[in-house]
Amino acid sequence: MSSVIKRTVELIGNEAAFVDKKVAAGEYASAIEVVRAGLSALQDRDLAVERWLREDVVATYDKVEAGEPLAEAHEAFEEIRERHLSRIERGK
Repeated sequence: MSSVIKRTVELIGNEAAFVDKKVAAGEYASAIEVVRAGLSALQDRDLAVERWLREDVVATYDKVEAGEPLAEAHEAFEEIRERHLSRIERGK
């Protein structure tokens, strides 16, 4: 098990209330469990962003640098048309 390093943090009112609400609801046994869950979610998000950058963004950048098209023009215009129609339908 990792060694425990103590930290003291200050939370603003709504943050403290959120932690207290989670503990009071029985979702977590203590404030530190809420904080640990938050840190775990933050780590997961950071890993997902790093993976997206490595796998998708770099590949797209490489295509652009090589002069390869990212999409066929007719496909791009069809997607724009579909989005436009969808927005019109939502506005009705």
